[in-house]
Amino acid sequence: MTSPALPRVTHIDALSRAHAPGRSRRSWPLLVAIVLTAGLLTLSVFVGVADITDATGRGAEFLWITRIPRTASLMLAGASMAMAGLVMQLMTQNRFVEPTTVGTTEWAGLGLLLTYILVPSAGVFAKMVAAIVFAFIGTLVFFAFLRRVTLKSSLIVPIVGIMLGAVVSAITTFLALRFHLLQVLGGWFLGRFTGIEVGRYELLWIVLAVAVVVAVAADRFTVAGLGKDIATTVGLNYERVVMLGVALVALTTGVVTVVVGMLPFLGLIVPNLVSLVRGDDLRTNLPWVFLTGIWVVTVCDIVGRTLIMPFEVPVSLVLGVVGAAAFIAMLLRTRRTRVR
Repeated sequence: MTSPALPRVTHIDALSRAHAPGRSRRSWPLLVAIVLTAGLLTLSVFVGVADITDATGRGAEFLWITRIPRTASLMLAGASMAMAGLVMQLMTQNRFVEPTTVGTTEWAGLGLLLTYILVPSAGVFAKMVAAIVFAFIGTLVFFAFLRRVTLKSSLIVPIVGIMLGAVVSAITTFLALRFHLLQVLGGWFLGRFTGIEVGRYELLWIVLAVAVVVAVAADRFTVAGLGKDIATTVGLNYERVVMLGVALVALTTGVVTVVVGMLPFLGLIVPNLVSLVRGDDLRTNLPWVFLTGIWVVTVCDIVGRTLIMPFEVPVSLVLGVVGAAAFIAMLLRTRRTRVR
């Protein structure tokens, strides 16, 4: 008599847990990292031109209206975009992929602009839905291209994504010029937290639900990252997991683009730093990806606020400089590894 087959989830979970370190060994560094994150966020609350310790009461009012919402936005945007980059890298099996290098952000901007042109009276929620739908379509276009074209080098993948994003961006810019909306378009793509206040950031809490879904499906994303053949062998519905990953990435990108703007290279830097130290298991890496994303965005935002105080440098500019340097370093490291 043959023994009954194990459920598919059992195979997937067992494969994912096989390489996971012991709980006792990974708990205390994570606790220390959480404490450091709390300290960094507290520092962010007190950094700025306005004095929130003002005894007249205006400081406390300013604290609750702008500083705390801004700090919460830093936390949510940083963690979610880093997570989106990690999911995309697993789905494409390429470490150079993230929403701003495959055109996902540009597609979201096109959706925003079309909504503004066709339905000028649309609210923030309608614009967010349009951005999510277009980001989803754009990401599917990129995945369809990868499946139809055989690329010999992993470096070609982000180059192709950047080229597709440039084409979409050119179309968006043309429409913005045609309808005199270029200034509006620039404001959307310039990632900054200056205008964050009570009533203008609450949509970002949607990405918290996305993070929960990613955490629940972490084992499946990890197995899908091993390739279609292996994933199918262990009983995983590969196509369904990829579609789920694309939907979550599009949802995250659309929400962050509408509320904050573009955060370039964040999804590229953070997952690679974490994977370099801890390997490629999404479930054990996910808390570290969240925390590292918060660290990077918060530090860049603090630098932007203090560099030319009382004026402010957009966080996207600081992130672009740091991310470009990290991207070049990754390319050089990959080249040296291949030469050896």
